[in-house]
Amino acid sequence: MEYRRKRDFEKTAEPSGNGHSTTARHRFVVQKHAASHLHYDFRLELDGTLKSWAVPKGVPYAKGEKRLAVQVEDHPVSYIDFEGSIPRGQYGGGTVMVWDRGTFEPLSASPSKELESGKLHFVLAGKKLQGEWYLVRLRDGKQWLLIRGKNDMRPVSKKMDDTSALSGKSMKELAAGDAVWQSDRVAVKASPKPVAKEKKAKEENLPETKFIEPMKAKLVASPPAGDWIYEIKLDGFRALAFKDGNRVRLLSRNEKDFAVKFPEVLEAVEQLTVKDAVIDGEIVALDPKGRSSFQLLQAYDLGEERPPIYFYAFDLLRLNGEDLRHKPLVARKRLLEKLLEHVQGVVRYSASLEGPPKKLLDEAGRLGLEGLMAKRKDSVYEAGRRSGAWIKLKLHQEQEFVIGGYTPPQGTRQHFGSLLVGFQAKTGLQFAGKVGTGFDEVLLKSLHARFDALSFSDCPFENLPEKKSSRYSQGLTAAEMKTCHWVKPCLVCQVKFSEWTRDGKLRQPVFLGLRQDKDASEVVREVPA
Repeated sequence: MEYRRKRDFEKTAEPSGNGHSTTARHRFVVQKHAASHLHYDFRLELDGTLKSWAVPKGVPYAKGEKRLAVQVEDHPVSYIDFEGSIPRGQYGGGTVMVWDRGTFEPLSASPSKELESGKLHFVLAGKKLQGEWYLVRLRDGKQWLLIRGKNDMRPVSKKMDDTSALSGKSMKELAAGDAVWQSDRVAVKASPKPVAKEKKAKEENLPETKFIEPMKAKLVASPPAGDWIYEIKLDGFRALAFKDGNRVRLLSRNEKDFAVKFPEVLEAVEQLTVKDAVIDGEIVALDPKGRSSFQLLQAYDLGEERPPIYFYAFDLLRLNGEDLRHKPLVARKRLLEKLLEHVQGVVRYSASLEGPPKKLLDEAGRLGLEGLMAKRKDSVYEAGRRSGAWIKLKLHQEQEFVIGGYTPPQGTRQHFGSLLVGFQAKTGLQFAGKVGTGFDEVLLKSLHARFDALSFSDCPFENLPEKKSSRYSQGLTAAEMKTCHWVKPCLVCQVKFSEWTRDGKLRQPVFLGLRQDKDASEVVREVPA
């Protein structure tokens, strides 16, 4: 059983039994779990076991609201009353609270078959949760959506959120106590740990590695001469994974926390058998042909059908206490490949490509890829720098832009017409054009809601209005500007386009999605060297 394989029951007091349901009705439990990151474990008693999902943001309350639920291994039925502390160093180490419990009624004659088919409709009757929910499986078998049905439910209060439905204790009280779990409300004490084991646990709780700003790549027009390795250019979120003993962090290039957004990546890195490590890579969503797609990541953000998510690791900056940044790239990649050679699932090694650059580019184009990355074999890792030791070769025009406003909707479209985007220059934010395609109704509504909170009285673009207009221009006149809505220029979006026009505007731009991993102050016009 996967549950037993992951745990050492001489060290953790979690139940190890193979208990079966003895109740005529189905039971459920929601356990608040402060492990490497806080989340809620949602469990349904079905077929003599607890079907289990990790819900990073908790159960949704509003009608139609969706939350990501990552399916984990089945748990024994005896786990339904588990509450207390899992020792550090053990799988899922941290404090567990029985946040809510009760019964659930499946709204189908055969709930097991319905769940197997990828959808379950049910009613919860708990101390805190009441009403209808759905579980819907997404394209990746482990990723589901937990969706609130029928009507809204009043969210639980802050105090109730921190109160156990079993013992009435808070998370702090549970963490401080010596009862590691409860069954039928009888506390079972943890056995005293030998001194040697306590010392080992302390050794595993290593000092937190300081954030390392990722190395950057220059855009070039053609492959250079010299001794380079090539990799597929991935179209996703750049991320650094930090593992310090039992602690794992997943941070964007501008140090934003990706733990809640991509819990499956965090959990996969947590399972790596290393004392400590810092891995540089890209979080991507893959389309049916196995290509990374930024548009699919946008759908992931909106809670629509969620594609498979992977972390492609391409560099290793630290391993088991050693700083590797001064070592040649090829040496770092050898160590990374060895580290991941037996790892399967979410974390994948980004392999080097062999062959003449032109042939590799032609093949990338044939496969519909965005382009290639080229890196000097002997290059050291230059944190935060764009030295030219790493370069990118693009097959399509695509880059980030700052959103500075939007035009009103026309015809049957609702919410807004086009985005007004630009880039940073010495003279300030420069208008680059209108982006009017790449949106569906859900995206239009979601973006407009964000714009309302960022309303801005003045035009943020330094080069508007334009005095001249031509067939190449996507500029705005003074009259047109009177109908525009301006927003605080802090949101960054990814845009694909065919070319730059003569007067510096985007031709045939298409919106791909918002970027949360890049600050608006960093966005400049990319010009190939």
